[in-house]
Amino acid sequence: MQYDGIIATFGELFLKGKNRHHFIDTICRTIRHRLAAFDQLTYKKTNTNLAIALNGADPTAVIEQINKVFGIQRCQLYTHCASEIEAIKTTTLAVVKALDDDGKRIKVTVKRADKKFELTSPQVASIVGRYVAENADVPIDLDHPDLKVKVQIHKAMTYVVSKEIPGLGGLPIGINGRSLLMLSGGLDSPVAGYLMMKRGLGIEGLHFDSPPYTSPRARQKVFDLAEKLAHYQPSGRMVLHMVPFTALQKAIFEHVPESYGMTIMRRMMYRVAEGVAQRIRGCALISNGESLGQVASQTPQSMLAINCVITMPVIRPVACMDKSEIIELARRIDTHDISIRPYEDCCTIFVPKSPSTAPKAFRCEQYEAAFDWAPLLESCIEGVERVTVEAGKPIQIDEATSEAIGALL
Repeated sequence: MQYDGIIATFGELFLKGKNRHHFIDTICRTIRHRLAAFDQLTYKKTNTNLAIALNGADPTAVIEQINKVFGIQRCQLYTHCASEIEAIKTTTLAVVKALDDDGKRIKVTVKRADKKFELTSPQVASIVGRYVAENADVPIDLDHPDLKVKVQIHKAMTYVVSKEIPGLGGLPIGINGRSLLMLSGGLDSPVAGYLMMKRGLGIEGLHFDSPPYTSPRARQKVFDLAEKLAHYQPSGRMVLHMVPFTALQKAIFEHVPESYGMTIMRRMMYRVAEGVAQRIRGCALISNGESLGQVASQTPQSMLAINCVITMPVIRPVACMDKSEIIELARRIDTHDISIRPYEDCCTIFVPKSPSTAPKAFRCEQYEAAFDWAPLLESCIEGVERVTVEAGKPIQIDEATSEAIGALL
């Protein structure tokens, strides 16, 4: 059927008190930016939603863009009419007849934003419902309907809503600042990045590159994951900070007992992450895909021994999720098939046979004192390569060139 427009309903922004208008402005600005290619659209903002008049635009294409914006609870497709009872009756009837839902039970609900309208909501619902029942070959069921047709009466016009599409929920990106995401290439960290964005944080990625031990295809994998996450960023871009980690990683496994190698490596990674994050404007958090108990470095004791080397907060959005839940979300955001490509990252090489699951911080300090790691750490931070990945424009790596560069490193 032909729709006149879309109502994008805000999510939990109603909880935000005095900052509410700032948050609403942020989400409306983000939606307008995403829909810039549809120059025929017109907008009307209220405290609870953004009404978008299509003016001939394809509603499917418009909703596809809106559904990359956090902070939207749902999108409602509407047909509009004058706020007069006869117009409401005939428009609702036309909408019901156009529904491709043979045999499904329908209920008409009414909500008046315009409290000065001549009839109450129950009165309008009764009149319109009776009119539809008498003139359309559809069953009306007020108690157990399969579909609801929602009539929203405003002073300027009335919206008759016949279809709802769930939004992403959450908060608009940017209202909570920025986070540096430790993006490994596995299943967990892209999902963690998505969840950070859902809570209103813009993200930049940090990846530890260890050529020649990690292949150019592992680097390609991370670029492809970043491209998927970039679709949710208001700018349509994601910045990646590629850390040259080979020299420091080799030094760790040359000087540290095998059982503590992974713990010391993670401590170094956290130090690098904090050093890079401090150079990013508005970045107050580090985030990653650590999940409690999943591997030796993700036990509570390991997290304590690792986390204590930095002061910046570390958020672990998937820490309490089952692996099946993480996989399901990875499929939904289209990162799953990239994450399972069989290319090793720096955390999967030099893996000890029996890593400590309950390392002690004081023991870590003793092992770190056995070699001069500070210059190597500084080289990691200073040698970061900054790569910007754009949504819809995947970066393709020249493997031969990458391998030659890796050999020099």
